[in-house]
Amino acid sequence: MSTKDYLEKDYYKVLGVSKTATKDEIKQSYRKLARQYHPDANRGDSAAEDRFKEISEAYNVLSDDKRRKEYDDARSLFGGTYRPGGGTGPGDFNLGDLFGQGGQGAPGGERLSDLFGGLFGGRGRTATKARRGADVETETKLTFTEAANGVTRSFQLTSEAACPTCSGTGARAGTAPRVCPRCSGTGHENKNLGGFSLSEPCGECRGRGLVVDDPCPTCNGSGRGKSTHTIQARIPAGVSDGQRIRIKGKGAPGERGGPAGDLYVVVHVQPHPLFGKSGENLTITVPVTFPEAVLGADVRVPTLNGFPVTVKIPPGTPNGRTFRVRGKGSPRRDGTAGDLLVTVEVAVPQNLSSAAREALEKFQAATADQNPRSDLDARAKGV
Repeated sequence: MSTKDYLEKDYYKVLGVSKTATKDEIKQSYRKLARQYHPDANRGDSAAEDRFKEISEAYNVLSDDKRRKEYDDARSLFGGTYRPGGGTGPGDFNLGDLFGQGGQGAPGGERLSDLFGGLFGGRGRTATKARRGADVETETKLTFTEAANGVTRSFQLTSEAACPTCSGTGARAGTAPRVCPRCSGTGHENKNLGGFSLSEPCGECRGRGLVVDDPCPTCNGSGRGKSTHTIQARIPAGVSDGQRIRIKGKGAPGERGGPAGDLYVVVHVQPHPLFGKSGENLTITVPVTFPEAVLGADVRVPTLNGFPVTVKIPPGTPNGRTFRVRGKGSPRRDGTAGDLLVTVEVAVPQNLSSAAREALEKFQAATADQNPRSDLDARAKGV
């Protein structure tokens, strides 16, 4: 921020106090305004965040006797209203007259540089950046049907929020934080690595931009506390076992007006006794009798939604053949449904009646010339 920017600001007006206000009056006004406009109490309100920064900047100057005197001297030096274009009107001043055309070299410029070098430490102050909330990860167990159709689940999450005792300021009751003198409230500092610099969190304020001299006993000055809350989240249809679902904006709340983090849910799906899953489709294995496989049949097949379908098995169906029933699988995200893949398995009877055995022996004799293994030896030799 330039010298002009500071000269245009009336810190007394920002805090709502007179120029003769005592330190206690200044502190009392700052505490009241800081609680009102603190970012943790006004999430997503950029105007409140800017106001809080302005209040903190004003308090940082007026609460320090030396800096307040330098600030008062600077304003009394000009004794009027800043006018960028210059001129000779009563009560006006022009920085060009004090700094010269290049901003350096004039006697007034030396005095002004000395004055503001002490007041602002020779550094510009940039706005403290908003911080995105942390991501949160949890787990949930679903039945096979819930995973296939989708389900809404409740999650109880513990995350950081504004400390309820100090309302997020980090300061003990009756006190207030001050702008970090090391980083001027930016929350970061530049480290010279020879030829280039590296920006990293400020070592004094740990990236907050504020310093707490008398910390809150509940949060130890961090301004953060543990918050437990319950959220409702929709698990989409068609999730698989072990899948990690991202639910945007349901994680930990952000800081200084930043967005909330995301919630990641790891899904554990219980197996179904009958159905399976293959991509977006459901699978099922249906037993058929030998006569049904040979002669053909209409087979009743259950579905996950409880409404059975009839699958036509053509004559001569081999064991393991799969039939596709369209639209009878689990729902997709686009509102359509996957397919049901029906695999037939020829059931071999374990106990035969004498009549059944006799009939089967007659069938075997009648088909003795049909040997399905007749070419195995030749195929084994690669012929």
